Amino acid sequence: MKDYTAILARPHTAETIERLVRYARIETTSDRHAGIIPSTPSQWNLARLLVDELSAIGIEDVKIDEHCFVVARVPATPGCENKPAVGFMAHVDTASDVSGADVKPRIVKHYDGKALQLSPGWTLDPADFAELGEYAGDTIIVTDGTTLLGADDKAGVAIVMTALGAILGDESMAHGPLYAIFTPDEETGKGMDGFPIDKVSLDACYTFDGGRGGEIESECFTAYEAKVSFAGKSSHPGYARGVMANAVAMAAGFVSMLPRSESPEATDGWYGYYYAHEIHGGLEAATLDVLLRDYTDEGMARRQATLKAIAATVESQFPGGKVTLDIRKQYLNMKRKLDESPKVLELLYEAARKAGAEPYSKPIRGGTDGARLTEMGVPTPNIFAGMHNFHGRFEWASASEMVLAVDTALELVKLWSKT
Repeated sequence: MKDYTAILARPHTAETIERLVRYARIETTSDRHAGIIPSTPSQWNLARLLVDELSAIGIEDVKIDEHCFVVARVPATPGCENKPAVGFMAHVDTASDVSGADVKPRIVKHYDGKALQLSPGWTLDPADFAELGEYAGDTIIVTDGTTLLGADDKAGVAIVMTALGAILGDESMAHGPLYAIFTPDEETGKGMDGFPIDKVSLDACYTFDGGRGGEIESECFTAYEAKVSFAGKSSHPGYARGVMANAVAMAAGFVSMLPRSESPEATDGWYGYYYAHEIHGGLEAATLDVLLRDYTDEGMARRQATLKAIAATVESQFPGGKVTLDIRKQYLNMKRKLDESPKVLELLYEAARKAGAEPYSKPIRGGTDGARLTEMGVPTPNIFAGMHNFHGRFEWASASEMVLAVDTALELVKLWSKT
């Protein structure tokens, strides 16, 4: 059994846990259907709180814009004005898969490695989530099973805020220009559409939006979203032969032709997928959202071609019906851009080791705001934040891994100040 005692005895443990618990109680669920940023008004509540807290720890240059982006700039210490500018980023919104309202976080100290009843009817059990058993002796933060926890990404927010407080509280710590950035609507994939890139001047940035301690993610999916529209023809069902084209049946047929062996539930590692995410409709019109994910341009091109072939097949099976595809980019695999800036990752691995973590590379089976920021020209890999089972009611966070992430951030600041 791993000994978590020494890590949990570090000076930032209590603050990191307290921040996560407090932030988790603030609902910030985003809405992928909304056409505005932020997609929900609740995100303003946490964003405005962060503005107040950033000011309270001594940061004078703190701004929140009309789209709920919070940007705080910490000037360099004397003699480090020309050092690289480094940012830390986390997102305030939580996923809409499970309710994020009225979250009741619970701190479980000295977790015993056994099944943990969250509330009547809901049990977090290592028999279902094997890695949980490895955290016996750790402090973990859980929910009551009726909501998600929101550690994705309020653990990241807590980590960044705790690290900033430690930096500003240590007058002996030299550092170049630093930025803290808190973003809305990461879970919708649309938030960075409104990012004020002209308001920052960054050489490198790091998102704290990852899972298990030690995970360093410098490769993510390339992501596209397909909006599939089905136009049918209505008729009395008793007299429908040769007349009706049922849009519901067309949509169902389309979904049935997506390769089952390339679905989210059938893939892992570096394998992409087709994800029939949402469907609506009736006899005359139906719509389907399909998410496409792959790590290579060639793989993504193949997936888009497959959708076009399925659309043509469905049309041929339903005379008089029409299938329309609208395929749009969401974000790109950040690996190519990060490979052009090796120092960003080299210093990250060194910082993680200095903090006491055992860093290892793992692909993100999703995306982060860092992928979008990397596209904009700022190399931004993703760092572990101790979150587990995110987007679900069995979500939990490891206090020891959050502390390791805080110390990784502090070591990064020190290393960049010496470049």
